[in-house]
Amino acid sequence: MTSLLPSRLSALLASAIALVAALTPLSAGAEAPKHIKIAVEGAFPPFNYLDSNKQLQGFDVDIANALCQAAKLDCEFVIQEWTAMIPGLLEKRYDAIISSMSMSQERRQKVAFSQRYYDSPTVFITQKASNIAIDTSNGLKGVRLGVTAATSQEAYAKKFFGNADTVVFSASPDLYKGLANGSVDVILEDKLAVYDWLANTKAGSCCMFNGKDIKDPEYFGDGAGIAVRPADTELLATFNAALAQIQADGVYDTINAKYFPFSIQ
Repeated sequence: MTSLLPSRLSALLASAIALVAALTPLSAGAEAPKHIKIAVEGAFPPFNYLDSNKQLQGFDVDIANALCQAAKLDCEFVIQEWTAMIPGLLEKRYDAIISSMSMSQERRQKVAFSQRYYDSPTVFITQKASNIAIDTSNGLKGVRLGVTAATSQEAYAKKFFGNADTVVFSASPDLYKGLANGSVDVILEDKLAVYDWLANTKAGSCCMFNGKDIKDPEYFGDGAGIAVRPADTELLATFNAALAQIQADGVYDTINAKYFPFSIQ
């Protein structure tokens, strides 16, 4: 009669090998994706916002996910209040900012930026019924001007519209509400950021763009970029390569079309 011992030993050996394989770290050729944390404000629709289930959504979020997939990064989102964005990055609470941050000269002194991932001018917005003519020659004297705290628009308003009665709001939704309810006469905002509110919300139907687009590289930079700490050159190169990839393979265009009927590259 044939002994069952060899077959039992074989089964035990196979089980042991499987257990060891499960407990052994991945080999160098199959390393786990690098884990990084990405800061997003979550209060700047349609670029980044929290949906009814308190989940992050928006153009920035979709771009970040696409970049992480292309770069094979394991990414975790951190919701960060806007005014503390750069301090939090420098204090290493997260590794990158993908939150519609314009690449102004002032910010470039503190952080390193990727290539531009979208561009947008700054604009004035007023109520349709107000009939206000934007006259910047007198520094907007007598105008109640709304801006969002710690933005390029706030810095620009302080420099060029010193005669305005400037009201600083904590976040963009508050800024828009202030215009709609008449707390301010005019707001100064990123054109793409306010587009969704104007075009797709009942509250925003009250208002319209007023005057010419404003482009000033000193204040608004060369569009929005991904911010990292200056020393993180490898991560910056990784993001730039991933951005080039999603622009070349059509992923970027698909995300763009989800939010805007025109290209924002």
